Amino acid sequence: MKAQLLCTAMLCAALSLTGCDKVSQAMAGQKAAADIPESAYPERVLWGDLHLHTANSVDAFGFGNRLGPEDALRFARGEEVTSSTGIKAKLARALDFVVITDHAEGMGSTMALYNAPRIMVRDPQVLRWYDMMHEGPDQSVQAMAEILQARAKGTLPPMFRDPAASAKRTHNVWNTHLDTVERYNDPGKFTAMMGFEYTLMQGGNNLHRNVIFRDGKDRVGQIDPLDPTNEATPDKLWDYMDAYQARTGGKVLAIPHNSNVSNGLMFMMSDGAGKTMTAAWAKRRADHEPVVEVTQIKGDSEAHPFLSPNDEFAGFGTNGWDIGNLMLTEAKKPEMYASEYVREALKRGLALEQKLGNNPYKFGLIGSTDSHTSLSTGDENNFFGKHTGNEPSARRAMATQSLGTTLGRFGWQYLAGGYAGVWAKANTRAAIWDALARREVYATTGPRMTVRFFGGADFKIDDLKGDWVKTGYARGVPMGGNLTVGTGARPSFIVSALKDPDGANLDRVQVVKGWVDSAGALHEKVFDVVWSDMARRKQAQGKVPAVGDTVDVAKASYTNTIGAPVLGTVWTDPEFNPAYRAFYYVRVLEIPTPTWPAYDALRFKIQLGPDVVTKAQERAYSSPIWYTPASAKPAAA
Repeated sequence: MKAQLLCTAMLCAALSLTGCDKVSQAMAGQKAAADIPESAYPERVLWGDLHLHTANSVDAFGFGNRLGPEDALRFARGEEVTSSTGIKAKLARALDFVVITDHAEGMGSTMALYNAPRIMVRDPQVLRWYDMMHEGPDQSVQAMAEILQARAKGTLPPMFRDPAASAKRTHNVWNTHLDTVERYNDPGKFTAMMGFEYTLMQGGNNLHRNVIFRDGKDRVGQIDPLDPTNEATPDKLWDYMDAYQARTGGKVLAIPHNSNVSNGLMFMMSDGAGKTMTAAWAKRRADHEPVVEVTQIKGDSEAHPFLSPNDEFAGFGTNGWDIGNLMLTEAKKPEMYASEYVREALKRGLALEQKLGNNPYKFGLIGSTDSHTSLSTGDENNFFGKHTGNEPSARRAMATQSLGTTLGRFGWQYLAGGYAGVWAKANTRAAIWDALARREVYATTGPRMTVRFFGGADFKIDDLKGDWVKTGYARGVPMGGNLTVGTGARPSFIVSALKDPDGANLDRVQVVKGWVDSAGALHEKVFDVVWSDMARRKQAQGKVPAVGDTVDVAKASYTNTIGAPVLGTVWTDPEFNPAYRAFYYVRVLEIPTPTWPAYDALRFKIQLGPDVVTKAQERAYSSPIWYTPASAKPAAA
């Protein structure tokens, strides 16, 4: 074995980086991406996490995470690891791909501080944090909370603001990380992609982006992650992305996330600086950010009851997240909601396109975890928490402290995470990235439902009897696409949802429509298009009766005696106006199931408070399909 490793090292030293990758893959029995054929169209959904943090992230290590990128990759591909708190952890089903997105800002800094000789730490405030980090988990969490608060207020000690030292440390950590990712990338079997998080957060308002590369280390290794410490808008990130592509010939995209705690800044009607939005700025944002993270551990950003009072299923995952921004440095005001929730952003995009000719918010939807434990867990019965202090324990569900305040929202208010479903033509970096770029992706709150959505002008119910997937691609567009219809025709949609094979039955499938009328007014409507037991559950006054509830909270269990394993139909918009810009996306609802606090209550024999959500209807959201009138103003250059 030692001789084999030495041989590999010698060959790698003699070859280019790309050649080294091929040698390593060959000796590990892996295939190169070029050896993986792509299908004519996507045939199966790939499951992954596009937002994951390891001990290299300043806050993850500060909160107690001691697992590095290798542990994260091993776990994602299905291996058992031991968590930072000593618990054996393993996914019931491996993921198909993962992107570790450690924070660019301060990459490796808290780990470096922790490992430094105490005598070298001279700043009194930093020394206090150093000692707290060594005293134990609770003190380490408090130290990290103070560091993050100081960062949000711009009062970090000089040691944390030395750009030269930070750049050198980031470069070294980044290149070691890229080497690890290359070793674990196994095209056709498990895809390890390269990325980082651009943590734009002035004043505690979350404007974070995850930066996802299509390429390997031969290209990505030519640049270092971009630190947003002194930035207030995403424009410098887009400059960085343009420069990367010009320099390397590679490709990169950015994914805004967790818009529900941006305090009204993520999806504004103005540009990032609060100035009048131009057509060029709108196009630039859409070109660089084709996908948005709609659901993750820190809540769900699809819809809010304040914005969608007629939607009985709006407000999933909003408990505790509408009291302030990410760092709780500013209280939330109702007028901020419209710039924070995805459905409203999609509607705003139509209005801006009608005015400018370009739509800045023409994005697809994905879910991911944002786990800071290195563990990509999205299942309610296997939730390892947001950070190490939130790993399984008898106290985590009822946590009341949040970043040094008494506002409780970092306990049961956490969701168990989300996943990204990607309709890629192969399990490779290129194919997965291309699916993201064309928006043929969808989000789930954790369960792995299979969701298909095609839009066309002439789909009929009989199309479901044959090879309807082939028909969908041949005569229409998939989720993420742009739809046109002829004069006198109405948009019709093939909608299909298959339950998670290891999960709950389905309650219903809905089509969410948004449109802008000729006066510029924004509208939305939710249509129930197919649901379980339709003969018994008849619509009344536009509402479908509830599916029922089999959850036994005390036993943290449910049964699939209600709902349906498969739901599908062809739906035609009965209220279509060919003169109005519109979008359509699918929302799939499961029957009620227990939440992770219910599983915790059973496991640890604890009593939950009366406000704790112990059951919910998990869901999936497809990327939209957009309709643009033939007479619409052409896109601006």
